[in-house]
Amino acid sequence: MRRSSYLFTSESVSEGHPDKVCDRISDTVVDAYLGAMPEARVACETLATTNRLVIAGEVRGPDSITKDDIIGMAREAVRDIGYEQEGFHWRTADVEVLLHAQSADIAQGVDAAGNKDEGAGDQGIMFGYACTETPELMPAPIYYSHQILEVLAAARKSGKDGAGVLGPDAKSQVTLRYENDKPVAATQIVLSTQHLDEKLTSDDIYKIVEPFIRNTLPAGWVSDETVWHVNPTGKFVIGGPDGDCGLTGRKIIVDTYGGAAPHGGGAFSGKDPTKVDRSAAYAARYLAKNVVAAGLASRCTLQLSYAIGVAKPLSIYADLHGTGNVDEGKLEQALLEIMDLTPRGIRTHLQLNRPIYARTAAYGHFGRKPQDDGGFSWERTDLAATLKSALA
Repeated sequence: MRRSSYLFTSESVSEGHPDKVCDRISDTVVDAYLGAMPEARVACETLATTNRLVIAGEVRGPDSITKDDIIGMAREAVRDIGYEQEGFHWRTADVEVLLHAQSADIAQGVDAAGNKDEGAGDQGIMFGYACTETPELMPAPIYYSHQILEVLAAARKSGKDGAGVLGPDAKSQVTLRYENDKPVAATQIVLSTQHLDEKLTSDDIYKIVEPFIRNTLPAGWVSDETVWHVNPTGKFVIGGPDGDCGLTGRKIIVDTYGGAAPHGGGAFSGKDPTKVDRSAAYAARYLAKNVVAAGLASRCTLQLSYAIGVAKPLSIYADLHGTGNVDEGKLEQALLEIMDLTPRGIRTHLQLNRPIYARTAAYGHFGRKPQDDGGFSWERTDLAATLKSALA
């Protein structure tokens, strides 16, 4: 029997976290190729360490994008994040580009040819999730962990209320108390943030960040009983890739649901939307969100599975966690009927062949507002009425 009262914790990391620097650069490369050729193929990995970036992987796209272009994009991404430090500086870091042509063996399985539809770019399982804990239909712990860091990043860049002394590298973690399956209070708040002044203590940093964090969380969630851990190890001056090596794709739980739902294991960043690791996970979130938005359940987990070179999903599975008012088997069939879940169908429906990915690299791929240029299209709830009608 599911417990209705418990504690649950999720963490997030800032855009300046070493792994997120790498995600941002990899997705900047994806955007560059899709912007030049919507059918481009990209699998780009980035490594970041002390004053060094290595960008490697496979691409198929226009020759007009040169190594110098990619080096310039990487530097601009690092500058936008805010790194101008001795151990990691956007202008002086050594940038090595090791991108080469996509494997012909992979291409023959993925490309459409004759009567063969375009196949999935890899095998794997992908999950989508939605719940009624927040207006964005996201689990509250990960949603507010993201919000804390996004607010602090904006304050850091503007210098608001003393936040200009903070550095780009930061991590947050929020523990919430649930009663009757609803989040009601923050019991523990963890914030570790880089700072540029060595003289600042943990207490100094607490005084700067506490008002921002308190105002980010819902009213009444922070009380005298809330336990704070702000820079619990003390000084945090050496940060970013100078303090810890970063790699693309190492924050997959931060990118999705903070551990509140299953994860298929595949990372998103650096991959064009023919890779179902990315596009099918977006589709699964889109469908799960529409199920909840339609009032068919207050929680929904969806699983999709694919085989490389095969167009149609091998399976679809829906779990409404005992909160639904429709038959889960009928829901699965309805989802297959209202959306084409082949790789091409997903990309067409969500209009994914566009340069919309660099913005996803920090603060989560889900729970964001759909944007006018098609960014975060998988967060729309435009299928809710159709779903409700199909299952009436």
